[in-house]
Amino acid sequence: MPITKVPTDTFRRIRRRATKQLRRFTTGLRPRIMRNEIARLVDTVSDPAAKKVSLSKPNKSPFASPLNSHYTQAFAVEMQTFSKLLSRYIAGTNDKLDWEKVKSPATDQIQSYDQLPQPKDEIILLKHLAVLKVNGGLGTSMGMQGAKSALEVKNSLTFLDLAVQQIAHVNASHGVDVPLLLMTSFNTHKDTLRIIQKYDTKQVRITPFMQSKYPRILKDSLSPCPENEKDDKAAWYPPGHGDLYTALYRSGVLDRLLKDGKQYLFVSNSDNLGAVVDSRILQHMADTKAEFLMEVTDKTKADIKGGTLIDYDGTIRLLEIAQVSSEHSEEFKSVRKFKIFNTNNLWINLKALKKVMDNGSMELDIIVNPKVTEDGRSIIQLETAAGAAIRHFSNARGINVPRSRFLPVKNCSDLLLIKSDMYTLEHGRLVLNEDRMFGTTPVIKLDDHFRKIHDFQKRFKAIPAIIDLDHLTVSGNVYFGRNVTLRGTVIIVANEGQRIDIPDGCVLENRLVSGNLNMTEL
Repeated sequence: MPITKVPTDTFRRIRRRATKQLRRFTTGLRPRIMRNEIARLVDTVSDPAAKKVSLSKPNKSPFASPLNSHYTQAFAVEMQTFSKLLSRYIAGTNDKLDWEKVKSPATDQIQSYDQLPQPKDEIILLKHLAVLKVNGGLGTSMGMQGAKSALEVKNSLTFLDLAVQQIAHVNASHGVDVPLLLMTSFNTHKDTLRIIQKYDTKQVRITPFMQSKYPRILKDSLSPCPENEKDDKAAWYPPGHGDLYTALYRSGVLDRLLKDGKQYLFVSNSDNLGAVVDSRILQHMADTKAEFLMEVTDKTKADIKGGTLIDYDGTIRLLEIAQVSSEHSEEFKSVRKFKIFNTNNLWINLKALKKVMDNGSMELDIIVNPKVTEDGRSIIQLETAAGAAIRHFSNARGINVPRSRFLPVKNCSDLLLIKSDMYTLEHGRLVLNEDRMFGTTPVIKLDDHFRKIHDFQKRFKAIPAIIDLDHLTVSGNVYFGRNVTLRGTVIIVANEGQRIDIPDGCVLENRLVSGNLNMTEL
């Protein structure tokens, strides 16, 4: 049988059509396979009431109708939300940025804190306010086993102690009832419930609620790591602080806040000790009817990887470094183009949030977080950032705040600064010591010998006086005695196999200390 030669152009059209059909088939098939995998996970739940949400035909919004208190914790609801997120990832519907359209924010998109008005009636404003602390993190990077918010950071007080003291003072001094919400994760929920039992609930109403628990996904197959709902915690993850909107809505906390007459929500990370209630920002929000405000602050060299606000086709958006291709990463980190970064201190209009969630339109940019398990498997976690919601609200903008509103404790170098005489405490607030000659704080760099909290505590008999310190670098096997004073620039380096002991009462000013020194040689 003779073979008919197909014209080249025709052949190319046939090949393109076949490729498109194959792509449509595979992209349509894969989400169905993934949904079946997630449905299999749901079938492992022993409580039959927790399975009463269908995964085979996901709704536009799994939260379109109210759920009673029993179903708010239903595993199937979480898995349906995760299934939708995974389908978006597989289909590639996460917005692809056209870098040519990425611009620095316009002047009207960032408001200077110095230009904000003084509050007209502070009590009225505070009566409509609730405060939320993102409290789902573990202190694993600092060698902790439980909730990071339980770490003692100042005068034997923990992150949670300070947050409660701040709100208690606001309530007592203004005669208001600002509630404190704590968004926990499956890692920190039990710890948080145990800790808050000690607080006087008459001063502060504390409401803990848990964010979602999602399955880690194998990178190659995109199948879930856990075999069943009760699998080890290592197979699961909390999907980032962007989950707070879903968690507020699903738990019924959002409806209760609105019922109580709350109009505004101030959100911050529990480890940011500078994130305190500010009535000037609240007044600005009320005056401008802004539905969403994000506190940003000026970048330093330490902040070049932090998420930043951008102007994208005339719309204000949050851009994280994980969304930036390698060819543009240096431009992203440049202070010349992107001068500010997101502190994750957010102010949200609750009625506007309710409307967005009711419409099922809170789709946030997906951040892919790759990891490797202890047994060497490559996995991914699909996460979202709370600040990315800014694009879903009207009249949203950034507020360029002083650096004092961003004091996170991410490592033991930060912890040394907070514990020191650089700060005093006033009603749970950190206040820069008035004896400090400069408005800036010193740069502190402790190496991996101080990385874990246990090692940090062992190497400092007492926290040094650093009120006149500009820069401190400590490297190697170094121990500090009591009543040590550090001034100017101090660099201490113990080489491998050596040990340096800084003796009690020692004063180091503009010194380089190296070698193998004992307690009597300084």
